[in-house]
Amino acid sequence: MEDSVRTEQQGHLLVITIDRPEVRNAMDGPTAAAMHAAMDRIDADPGIFAAILTGAGGNFSAGADLKAAARDGHSGAVTARGPFGFCMRPPAKPLIAAVEGVAVGGGFEMVLACDLIVAASDARFALPEVKRNLVALGGGLLRLPRRLPHCVAAEIALTGGMIGAEALQRWGLVNRLAAPGEALATARRLAADILANGPTALAATIAILRQAGGGTEEADWARARDQARPALTAADRTEGLRAFIEKRPPRWLGC
Repeated sequence: MEDSVRTEQQGHLLVITIDRPEVRNAMDGPTAAAMHAAMDRIDADPGIFAAILTGAGGNFSAGADLKAAARDGHSGAVTARGPFGFCMRPPAKPLIAAVEGVAVGGGFEMVLACDLIVAASDARFALPEVKRNLVALGGGLLRLPRRLPHCVAAEIALTGGMIGAEALQRWGLVNRLAAPGEALATARRLAADILANGPTALAATIAILRQAGGGTEEADWARARDQARPALTAADRTEGLRAFIEKRPPRWLGC
């Protein structure tokens, strides 16, 4: 499992790399289990404030490993966190996708499970399941219409055709375009902007953003107050205010 998903921590940032370039980083059971473990690590380690997810060898991911599924009778790429190791339950900290090459099927669904997307200008995305009379059940059909106009999401899902990163940026799905080969470096710069801020506030903010609109406005307000409470009572809140008064950069503790 450790060979198919690599992790590298630099300061408070964890970079997760799907490392199966020979199959365009397609996900089988062991790879999903390793991804699940990496996501658990993000949640469990107070020293990790944010993470980047990317793929090795010039592609993000071709989704489920269909050859493994045909051999085993099932893909095995579903864990307690959902399809591909995290699509139903992403980590409770900001997650950035850094996309090169293709992100298709489950690969696109993993991208959509991230909070921000950095893509090479020539990256391509698709949910091609309908072409094989399959249904995209890794969250893509749930997240696409939340993040794109319904008609655009419907065209992507119903045609199964490819759409480029530049078009998705015009529709507001891709945050930043990078030169080919530079998606990870660009994602690191975006992560640096995020990591300059208070970690407990980041966790609370991403929780509120993910669940906004999930109920009545009154319920959203109550849930936001509950999710903000840990940040507002954290040592980092005191540190943030003290750093402002003392006119110096804050020294975040993650608690």
